[in-house]
Amino acid sequence: MNNYNIVLVHPQIPQNTGNIGRLCVSTNTRLHLIEPLGYSLDDKYIKRSGMDYWKFLDITIYKDWEDFLQKNSKAEMYFLSTKTNKVFWDCPYPDNCFLVFGSEGDGLPPEFYDIYKERLYTLPMDGKFHRSFNLANSVAVALFEGLRRNHIEGS
Repeated sequence: MNNYNIVLVHPQIPQNTGNIGRLCVSTNTRLHLIEPLGYSLDDKYIKRSGMDYWKFLDITIYKDWEDFLQKNSKAEMYFLSTKTNKVFWDCPYPDNCFLVFGSEGDGLPPEFYDIYKERLYTLPMDGKFHRSFNLANSVAVALFEGLRRNHIEGS
């Protein structure tokens, strides 16, 4: 079975994190949260959206991006953003990779666009009125593309 990691950099909306946590439990995926968070992990909205899955979640919380990098120095990371033209279908999705998402309001930190520009991917949006997809939906779409691809390749 393929293992993936979801990284949320400064998430702001507890319901999104709760939904993503539930998704991670259901797909054997690790969740990594980079502080500061826009809410408390004791927040009732996380518990409600994560339901009874939250206690089974494989989660690690980091004080900042440097802390994350120190503890995951060999991480193969891919970043999802609206600020690139490379489509997520072209992401390699190797086993145990880290899919990194920015906050709901600000996206990824500005310096990431230079540092990680070769590893940026986007979910295509063809609608007339769009800025971005909901974070929980974006995580689900990107994660399931990796699961789909590796299930087919591993069959």
